[in-house]
Amino acid sequence: CYRATAAHQAVFSRHKMATRLAARMFTTAAQQALSTKVCIVGSGPAAHTAAIYAARAELQPILFEGDAMVGGQLTTTTEVENFPGFPEGVMGGELCDRFRKQSERFGTKILGEMVTKVDLSKRPFNIFTENHHVTADTLIIATGADAKRMDFPGSGEGAGGYWNKGISACAVCDGAAPIFRNKPLLVVGGGDSAMEEASFLSRYASKVILVHRRPEFRASKIMLARARNNPKIEFMVPYVPVAALGDKLLRTVRLKNVQDDTTIDVPANGLFFAIGHQPATGFLGGQLALDDKGYIATKPGATSTSIEGVFACGDVQDSKWRQAITAAGSGCMAALEAEHFIAAHS
Repeated sequence: CYRATAAHQAVFSRHKMATRLAARMFTTAAQQALSTKVCIVGSGPAAHTAAIYAARAELQPILFEGDAMVGGQLTTTTEVENFPGFPEGVMGGELCDRFRKQSERFGTKILGEMVTKVDLSKRPFNIFTENHHVTADTLIIATGADAKRMDFPGSGEGAGGYWNKGISACAVCDGAAPIFRNKPLLVVGGGDSAMEEASFLSRYASKVILVHRRPEFRASKIMLARARNNPKIEFMVPYVPVAALGDKLLRTVRLKNVQDDTTIDVPANGLFFAIGHQPATGFLGGQLALDDKGYIATKPGATSTSIEGVFACGDVQDSKWRQAITAAGSGCMAALEAEHFIAAHS
């Protein structure tokens, strides 16, 4: 394999320094210039696992956690019962706080700012926020994917809303909770995810009603047949939810027939959205290759992307599993790959 001579390394070092100095010329007066071997964008289990590994490798990572919904989708979950090490369960927010403290313990510099744009045309990469301009030898993207939710009276958070009080967007995360056991539950959606979630929930629910706005389904034939053959799953089409009702918890979902506009109130202690996810990739400006679902494309069995030195982990590149534990595992992979990349290019 190619091994750089001392002369080559000197040229590389001078080029690297010149590139960083040139990058700083574009930093506005209001932006503080920083440089790092590893910059991480994200705030969930993938981001913090990457930060912990990178920091322990003495790579002095900088992590941008954003300024809203810090912790990612875990913060929208109440009790997490399937993350190892917590036999009694742990609140989603508390788990995120523990991730953050562990990252800080090993020296990760955490900044509560949103990354607005990046320049990946050359190394070191340029990462911009309102207050900082960071040059980084490697970039780890762990920005996650937001579960799509419907907006109707009672579907939100706060007063009068039943989000996390019976309404969820993750059956695997929340479906085994006591408030859903042996109760009627609704799943909204028409794809494979909806069929999977309905089948999963049927283990715990008294019955599952799958609600879809059209008689036709996008789900594969085998998944649809599996749901139809499940004696605990019923179908209601063509309906959409228009209101969530209850007391302290969800008790009833009002459904509207999209063909004749009639409504019906259906008793339900749970309503699960299974209408897809939106990966958080807008700030990349189309510089990385995405798959056909809009997730960052990574090489099989790895976290490397279409640009050398850029790695993606967690839900931003995972359209299938979308679990905290799988996100953490891929965060470990990204940090180790970044470490090896840095060593090979030093």
